[in-house]
Amino acid sequence: MVRCPICSKSMDIGAINAHLDQCMAQKEPKKPVSAKSVLSHGKFKGEGITSPSQKTVVEIPSEQDNYDLTTNLSSSPTQNSSVPSTEPATKKQKLNEATDIKKLRMSAKLPLAERLRPKTLEEYVGQSHLVGPTGVLRGSNGKTSLARIIAASTHNRCVELSATSSGISECRKVFEEARNEMRLTKRRTVLFCDEIHRFNKSQQDAFLPYVERGDIILIGATTENPSFQLNSALLSRCRVFVLNKLDNEDLAKVVNRSLLLVNRVRKLVYNMPVLRLTTESLQYIIGVAGGDSRTALNLVEMVDSHYQKNDDTTAASVEVDPSTLREVLRSTHAVYDRVGDQHYDAISAFHKSVRGSNVDATLYYLARMLHGGEDPLYISRRMIRMASEDIGVVDDSCLPFAVATFDAVHKVGLPEADVMLAHCAYKLATAAKSVSIYRAWNKVKAKVAQDANFAGAPIPMHLRNAPTKLMEELGYSKGYKYNPDFKEGKVVQEYLPSEIKDETFYEDRHLGDVVDSDLEANGNS
Repeated sequence: MVRCPICSKSMDIGAINAHLDQCMAQKEPKKPVSAKSVLSHGKFKGEGITSPSQKTVVEIPSEQDNYDLTTNLSSSPTQNSSVPSTEPATKKQKLNEATDIKKLRMSAKLPLAERLRPKTLEEYVGQSHLVGPTGVLRGSNGKTSLARIIAASTHNRCVELSATSSGISECRKVFEEARNEMRLTKRRTVLFCDEIHRFNKSQQDAFLPYVERGDIILIGATTENPSFQLNSALLSRCRVFVLNKLDNEDLAKVVNRSLLLVNRVRKLVYNMPVLRLTTESLQYIIGVAGGDSRTALNLVEMVDSHYQKNDDTTAASVEVDPSTLREVLRSTHAVYDRVGDQHYDAISAFHKSVRGSNVDATLYYLARMLHGGEDPLYISRRMIRMASEDIGVVDDSCLPFAVATFDAVHKVGLPEADVMLAHCAYKLATAAKSVSIYRAWNKVKAKVAQDANFAGAPIPMHLRNAPTKLMEELGYSKGYKYNPDFKEGKVVQEYLPSEIKDETFYEDRHLGDVVDSDLEANGNS
């Protein structure tokens, strides 16, 4: 939310420019603005604060502006009529600013995602299907953040557990405490269980009686499909809400908020130049984040860390352009854009390395994708495709092996599943190759799509099914020869429609017959 510097009304950042025009046109007397520093919160606030020594202005970007969201400090004293020019107000302002700086210094070492974690539903970004005007709840796509806000807003007793570090005995202790709390104070307990899928099905049974009696309000968070990972009895007593990836507009809001908070710390705590992101740089960060707000915040944090080494502390700001941003991220992080060119280039190189039977290149691109954060299930699905497209009938064991790999990766997850992916990739790369099925299928598929007469050719009567007596009388299935009744199953019988009976799609050869000229030049055959 953004606060108008003229009338102090709060509104969405997208509406601030039009609202400012209205306020200026009306020329109404300006309401006093609290002397509390504009930099006291990690939200967009547009209050103007003036002291005898400085003027603080937070720039709100228009559609034409770059997303620079910086704090400009001017040495020239300028009087702001919206702030009472009284000595007590000035002293109070200085006291508040000193307190703000102290708080900033204490929290500066915390991860940016933790510092920017929303505390109310109004501070949430995204998930409009849950928290919007027509949503069931009232987004960040963070499961933990949402659960904490819901728990806090109910004014009930709140307990947090993580299945990665807590056992079922700790859960039972919480259950009994919740039951006693309910008996003594009539206050219910909200239990937030992170990574709830880490509990096995029998452990999840322990939740059932307490959920049924209403002793606890269970909020579970999981990155897995609850239909597969949760006990069906427990799942039937819960309601499932899906948190979607953030769209580009919501991610832009998250990045802008984080940049404002980062610049507060840089200017007030470290006295360093503030960061200015161009529109192109913002779009680059959004592309790399791939809808994940935590990834976007981590990228902003990396840029901030890089520019903390900047020796030029006299400059007011540092502009971060896309080329500089790419170099910064490459030097500190293996940049892998999961929705851009890197995504498609890497999986293409991986597929072609398998097709070319080059084990080293296959493992290299697999490692590169996993290190960059690629979805392991996506890689597994692609290997299932490779098993039929590039290997096919020459080694029928590869397809079930690839399917088994997908199932293993789904059940085990990273990091343990990495060797399973490598195992499957090795098997596919070293297997004999055949594209006979792939070529035949593409040929017939294209013919059906392009030629309506070909696709609609009448099916021979002897091949049609005759489930009723009327159909038998009409000649359906008449003259059909049941192959198993004949020696070696061989009969004289037409299977294609008569109009296309001479068409041939499948060629009984696995690979082509062209010789690579480079092989001949190197003396290989």
